[in-house]
Amino acid sequence: MFEPTIGLEVHAELRTKTKMFCNSKNDADEKTPNVNICPVCMAHPGVLPVINAEAVKHVLRVGLAMEGELADYSEFDRKNYFYPDIPKAFQITQYEFPLISGGMLDGVEITRIHLEEDTARSSHTTESDHSLVDFNRAGVPLMELVTEPVLHNAKDSVHFARELQLMLRTLGTSYANMEKGEMRVEANISVSKIKGELGTKVEVKNLNSFRAVERAINFEIKRQSELIDAGGTVIQETRGWDESKEVTFSQRIKEEAADYRYFPEPDLPKLKISEIPELSRESLYETLPELPKAKRSRFAEEFNLNTETIEVYVADVALATFFETVVTVLSDTEDIKKKILLASNYIVNNLIALKSLKKEHITEHILPTDFTEIVTLAHKGEISSNGAVDLILLVVEHDGKVNVTELAKEKGLLQQNDEGALMGIIETVISENASAVAELKAGKEQALQFLVGQGMKVSRGSANPAKLKDLIQKQIG
Repeated sequence: MFEPTIGLEVHAELRTKTKMFCNSKNDADEKTPNVNICPVCMAHPGVLPVINAEAVKHVLRVGLAMEGELADYSEFDRKNYFYPDIPKAFQITQYEFPLISGGMLDGVEITRIHLEEDTARSSHTTESDHSLVDFNRAGVPLMELVTEPVLHNAKDSVHFARELQLMLRTLGTSYANMEKGEMRVEANISVSKIKGELGTKVEVKNLNSFRAVERAINFEIKRQSELIDAGGTVIQETRGWDESKEVTFSQRIKEEAADYRYFPEPDLPKLKISEIPELSRESLYETLPELPKAKRSRFAEEFNLNTETIEVYVADVALATFFETVVTVLSDTEDIKKKILLASNYIVNNLIALKSLKKEHITEHILPTDFTEIVTLAHKGEISSNGAVDLILLVVEHDGKVNVTELAKEKGLLQQNDEGALMGIIETVISENASAVAELKAGKEQALQFLVGQGMKVSRGSANPAKLKDLIQKQIG
């Protein structure tokens, strides 16, 4: 029986207006190749890089959120290697003096977090024998987070990667969309028959989906285990992931640090963090939002929401803000707890479903006060649950520029609660359904549901079914 050991290296492109060492635009959505470039990121002779202060701040905030040690002294280094996607033939990164050391996320120990520049994007076509390089991404600020080798299965590894993506989005540090390459995972995997002992490490690079992370790790654990069982030896190497075949493949023998010939970047100043007021721990703390762990705990305690619902709010800051605003509006009303759960139900099950109707976030198209009015109407029984869903859609379609109650009246969504009017409906139903009335008197409950249905039909759906049911029971006895 083998014990797998896994450490992750995660790269995330940072949300900055410009690149890491120049003023070229940082735009992951740019479709035209080689337009967001300049002499600096294209490595023209004689140009000098300048550190992007916002990128440094982003990484320090991540480290603070993970309770890591923020460096006082840091510097950048040159990592030398020759690939078409590195225009300088070296990458500016951090080696001996990362911005963050240590820390913890989701119970997983962090080794370090450092800052570097991204590479260009290479594309390969089957129609020709050459490759193309788009330098729009070259020089984009890139955060690299390295975990300790403390993970032991693919499921936990994916869970950590998801938590990291959520943290980055919560902090506003990165969009972290894996399908766009804004977040990439590399897994260092080894297996050993001796518990607590590390085997030979194999690195699987550039996994660009959570599905790929899980399947690549599981495949590699199986491959290494079977290789050792057959009397073979695992070699330290870098492997890629073939998505179509769902197998890893050898790319190159793993380089050691000496192969990259690291040395301090001579064209950039050393960083003395304590000398920069806006990067002090106190200043950075003030910029931190409520973190996922704290929000999960608070939403469970304050609102009594279930785990699935809480995860929706943790993953969507705008939706959580909308919900809490609705709660504030409801706070002065009766049955507040019931209304909160009802409001949350409509938000996570119905409002979210309308996202595709609008380009902006769905909460931009309905006011919390209007949403609260819909919830109150539903709670009072003045509109049905289906009527509330229809009314939410109507308000969103009108971009919130409506009077909710008037709109409900106009569309015939208000339920009939007047006993006098309902008794007229009931008399009609009783006179036209003598057999069902007899069955109800004989104790058949199904007959009551039938009569309520007939009443709804006569009222064209406008009657309050609960009120209708109660009055039928009283009338027939």
